[in-house]
Amino acid sequence: MSTRKAAVAGMFYESDRYRLRAQVDSLLAGATSQLESTPDALIVPHAGYIYSGATAAKAYTSLVARRDEIQRVVLLGPAHRVYLNGMAVPSVNSFATPFGEVELDRKTIDRITVKHGVITSDEAHRQEHCLEVQLPFLQSILGDFSLVPILVGDCKADIVAALIDELWGGPETLLVVSSDLSHFHSYDEARQIDASTCGLILDKFTHLTGEQACGAHAINGLMCAKHCKPLTVEMLDACNSGDTAGSKDRVVGYGAFILH
Repeated sequence: MSTRKAAVAGMFYESDRYRLRAQVDSLLAGATSQLESTPDALIVPHAGYIYSGATAAKAYTSLVARRDEIQRVVLLGPAHRVYLNGMAVPSVNSFATPFGEVELDRKTIDRITVKHGVITSDEAHRQEHCLEVQLPFLQSILGDFSLVPILVGDCKADIVAALIDELWGGPETLLVVSSDLSHFHSYDEARQIDASTCGLILDKFTHLTGEQACGAHAINGLMCAKHCKPLTVEMLDACNSGDTAGSKDRVVGYGAFILH
């Protein structure tokens, strides 16, 4: 079996499984969900856990009520490491983290590579952090599940939406979009930009740019998807690296949203 090895363990999150367990458990314990509705989809940040882990945890705790029914996670995020025209899936059979391996839904992955502008690119996935950092949270909440990992590059929203609609499934499927907000503005400027972007996400805006959210293409596709139309978007948290573990000179914004 071919496996994508963890690329950012020890950088974005703890590489030792026991320290990682303590790290994730602490983040989840500090993010108890009071939601009455269970999510069909999440939008979560993907920075190092010391920066955005607490924000991401607020979305992941909302899955507790669905933990026994979710069997598959469709995970989309931006390609940071390589230029990508369209979308890319890997050729491997599993993704590894310090918690163990997550099996990929190869049957589904092989099916979608023949349409929707999806290509196979292990190089795009090899060093990419935006999907990997979600896995320890998902492994902690869900236990066993299969994964459909998709990197979204320069791609029109309707094309991404068509893929999302095909993969949506029923209660056995969870859709997760990995995205940070603005990058490298001053603290006060970032707060203004991100407040505006969060408002647009709540309104299901479909023309976000990369300056507003690095996962803009995936978010736009989600908001264009037919399955998204009847859902309500709710913001659970928004902050930036100046609120957590970074300076306030050049910050990165983070937001956590659920669609239900």
